[in-house]
Amino acid sequence: MIYELRTYTLMPGKQGEYLKLNGEIGRKIRGDKYGKLEGYWSTEFGTLNQLVHLWSYADLNERERLRAGLAKDEAWTKEYIPKIRPMMLAQENKILSPVVPMTPPSDTGNVYELRWYRAHVGKAGEWLALFKDIIPFREKFTRRVGLWQTEVSQLNEVVHMWVYRDLNDRAAARAKMAQEPEWQTFLAKATPLLASMHAIVLNPASFSPMR
Repeated sequence: MIYELRTYTLMPGKQGEYLKLNGEIGRKIRGDKYGKLEGYWSTEFGTLNQLVHLWSYADLNERERLRAGLAKDEAWTKEYIPKIRPMMLAQENKILSPVVPMTPPSDTGNVYELRWYRAHVGKAGEWLALFKDIIPFREKFTRRVGLWQTEVSQLNEVVHMWVYRDLNDRAAARAKMAQEPEWQTFLAKATPLLASMHAIVLNPASFSPMR
């Protein structure tokens, strides 16, 4: 299984219009015929005017085959793409391999946090080993959605997603975790392995499988 994380940066003020077109036209055309949609979000904090969507495929060969089929779908290329492309400023995608199985939440009404860390060259594996060991402890405070390592795009990068009831839940959980000696010990070992850290807070779209 591989995952594709796509991030689209839109012209300011176009997020609502884009989401409406995607929900009413794009999703009906594409469905899950050309890759399975795992989640679709808009940014609330971090870089604004962005949409983030996560897709899964059996492997890279399936992704290539399905993306080629999508490019030949006339409803997609003629009814949808011409409407949304003028709103877009930039596109970015990452091909991810799962480090641990993904665990989507069963409830709805959540906010999501997407974090991506760039490790120093050759240190991503060491950081991941430390993080995998601390996950059971961290999950006492926060709910994990997924943990991945980049295969295509920026190398030496890990991506992880967490889900919270709301921003107050996130703040309280992270504050409580930060006081724990076990977490502080992990940070002392793991933080020097990282070159940069980024995070954005996401709201799920009305048509997102993860809500």
